[in-house]
Amino acid sequence: MPFVSHRAPLKLSPAEVEMLAMLSQSRTEAAGRVQRASILLRYHASETISEIARSMGTNRPRVERCVNKALEFGVAQALADLPGRGRRPTMTPEARAWVVFLACQKPKNLGYAQELWTTRLLAQHIRKHSTAAGHPSLSRLGRGTVSKVLRANRVQPHRIQYYLERRDPEFDAKMVQVLHVCREVEIWREKAAPPPDLVAVLSYDEKPGIQAIENTAPDLPPVPGKHAMIGRDHEYIRHGTVSLLAGIDLLTGEVLGLARKRHRSAEFIEFLELADAHYPAGARIRIVLDSHSAHLSRQTRTFLATLPNRFEFIFTPKHGSWLNLIESFFGKMAKTLLRGIRVASADELTTRIDLYLKEINEAPVVFRWKYKLENLSVV
Repeated sequence: MPFVSHRAPLKLSPAEVEMLAMLSQSRTEAAGRVQRASILLRYHASETISEIARSMGTNRPRVERCVNKALEFGVAQALADLPGRGRRPTMTPEARAWVVFLACQKPKNLGYAQELWTTRLLAQHIRKHSTAAGHPSLSRLGRGTVSKVLRANRVQPHRIQYYLERRDPEFDAKMVQVLHVCREVEIWREKAAPPPDLVAVLSYDEKPGIQAIENTAPDLPPVPGKHAMIGRDHEYIRHGTVSLLAGIDLLTGEVLGLARKRHRSAEFIEFLELADAHYPAGARIRIVLDSHSAHLSRQTRTFLATLPNRFEFIFTPKHGSWLNLIESFFGKMAKTLLRGIRVASADELTTRIDLYLKEINEAPVVFRWKYKLENLSVV
């Protein structure tokens, strides 16, 4: 005996048929609406519930719900979920705010050993204390829900973003002074002549802690078709560290440098003596440098008193060493000479650094500072 459906047929107007046909072929509508439009069109074309479910790869209950809604409430309501469907949220806004509040504190402040939260630890803490805090809805909170709440509020308590606190009340004034020097250098370079009372503008700093490391086994050279890179044993021997005291001439690009085991006032004075001997006598040498204790010590000032009007110091603000162009030279040096360097002793490292400076000065590179220079006026 053939199957006879007792469900009423779906009557559609030509406009509704056209709308459903367009919706069933849409690539931009939600997938659920596209599927329901196809179901209604097929049912309107006298296909059975089983045929529709089979051809669309779905189940009978889903097709029946869609068709019944269309018969009861109309086509427009059948394409969307009825109000109130779905699981009602159990987490209150106050509970979500409490989760975020806890995430913004450090675990160590709540009695844990950890410095940063993990979702597991945070969820565990919330489940343990939720009832006492008046949020029983969080008593079964999982890691996934914690992640969703934190993501929705753009909170990442497991990560650290570093910042640099400005501790120098005169930061802006000192920054402008340093940039003013760089702007003057640009003008003097364009005119090809600094003022007659000035012979050099040096950007100076120390690079401490350059490690003298020796291999325990020889490096293996690359072998074409077999080993593309240099082979190196993981073990090494330390021979201490070396400090580089260096100043780069902002007009010529020439680098003056001393590689020493320490960078005290004595070594800084040695650098000043090197600069004094390098440049013609009787003119000023302007040096941009930080306010390291060796640059301001009594020993340094005693030496400067023996050469009045010879040196002029321009100090960068505290935590403002990035304003000093010598840092760019140090960065270049770290990527070229110091990258992977191996030596048998600290003395060999010093010799290699001296050779590097000599090679640099054979074809000096002028470093230019452009940060905010266009807004500066030089008088």
